Amino acid sequence: MAFGDKAATLEAQGTHVVKLNLGEPDFGAPPDVLTALKELATSNTSLAYTSALGLPELRAAIANFYKTHHQIDIDPKRVVVTAGASAALLMLSAAFVDEGDNVIMGDPSYPCNRQFIKSFGGNVQLVPTQAESHFQLNTALLEEHWKEGTRGLMLATPSNPTGTSVPADELAAMCEFARSRGAWRIIDEIYLNLHHGSADAQPVSALSFDDEALVINSFSKYFGMTGWRLGWCIVPERAVDVIERMAQNYYICPSTLAQKAAVQCFTPNSLDVCESRRAMLIARKKLVLSGLDKCGLTVPVQPDGAFYVYIDISFTGMSAMTFCERLLQEAHVALTPGNDFGDFQGDQFVRLSFASAESELTEGLTRLQRFMASL
Repeated sequence: MAFGDKAATLEAQGTHVVKLNLGEPDFGAPPDVLTALKELATSNTSLAYTSALGLPELRAAIANFYKTHHQIDIDPKRVVVTAGASAALLMLSAAFVDEGDNVIMGDPSYPCNRQFIKSFGGNVQLVPTQAESHFQLNTALLEEHWKEGTRGLMLATPSNPTGTSVPADELAAMCEFARSRGAWRIIDEIYLNLHHGSADAQPVSALSFDDEALVINSFSKYFGMTGWRLGWCIVPERAVDVIERMAQNYYICPSTLAQKAAVQCFTPNSLDVCESRRAMLIARKKLVLSGLDKCGLTVPVQPDGAFYVYIDISFTGMSAMTFCERLLQEAHVALTPGNDFGDFQGDQFVRLSFASAESELTEGLTRLQRFMASL
C-alpha cells in the first residue's frame, strides 16, 4: 500500500507508473453480475438488512459451487457470507484465539493474518520456509516447530506472496497433525480456483479431508470483485451460532446490494468468464517468467496458482526496500518488497503481481530490463 501511495504521487505529477505491486485483477466482475447490479440499483427492490450470515440463496449457491467444482457436499447452513474475506478472518480469530495461544504460520505469508491473531492476544509463530518446500509449511516443519501451547495453524494455498500451493496429501497430513493435537486449522483458499492446471483439473479444498477446517474464500480474486468487499467462510456446524452473533455485532450483515448481485457469479455464463480469465492469467504468467529471465532475475519456485511471482534480488546487493524504491523512482515500476510478508529472507525477495493488463506487463518488463542493465 505504501508503494501504491508513492506511485499515486508520481502519477499525480504526470508520470505513468506501471503498478505491479497490488493483487487486484484488472478484469472486474463478470457481466451477469454487473447486469444484476444495474437492475437492482435502478429498481424499487428492497435493500434492507439481510441475515448476518448472508442471503440464503447466496449461501446455497456457494454450497453448490463446492459440490460442482470440488465434489464436496456442504450444508448451506455452514456457509457464512462476510464483508470481505477480512471479516471472516476477523471473526474466526475472535472466536478461536484466546490470550496467549500460539498460532503457527509460514514465513513468508499474507501480513494481515498476523495482525488478526495479535488483536485477540495470540502469539504468532512465523516458521521460516524456503524454496525446497515451495515457500510453504509442511508436516516436517510442523513437527520441528510445534510448541506446548500451540492452538492453531493458519496457512494459505495457493499463497500470497509466492503463488505456490501445498500438495493435497501434504495439506491433509498437516491438518491431521494439528487436529490430533487439538489445534484449529484456518485454511485460506482465496486463490484456490485460480490454479494453473488444466480446466478439468479441479483443485482440492481442505474440506475434502478435514470437515472441521475453517476455510476462507472471497469474491475478490477468482470473480474479480475486490472493491465489492464480499467473502465467505465455511465453518463447523457447532460454530455457526457463535459466528452469527459476532457478525450481528461487528457489522450487522454484508452489503445487501453486493450479495444480491453476487448470486449471478455462479451462473454458467459467469463461471465460463471466470475460467477464461484464469487461462488469461496463466498466459500472463508465461509472459512474466520469460521477461524476468531476460532481465536476469530468478524466480526460485514458479507459481502454480494466484497471480504472483516471488523474485530473488539478493545478487544485486540491494535490500528489497532499496530495490523497490529505486525501481519506482528510476524506472517508474511499482513492486512489493518481501519485507511485507515476513522476517526470514524478506529483504532478499520482491513480489510482482501479474494481475495487470498484458500491455502494462509488457511495458513494465521492458522498463525492468532497462533498469537491471543500468545497475
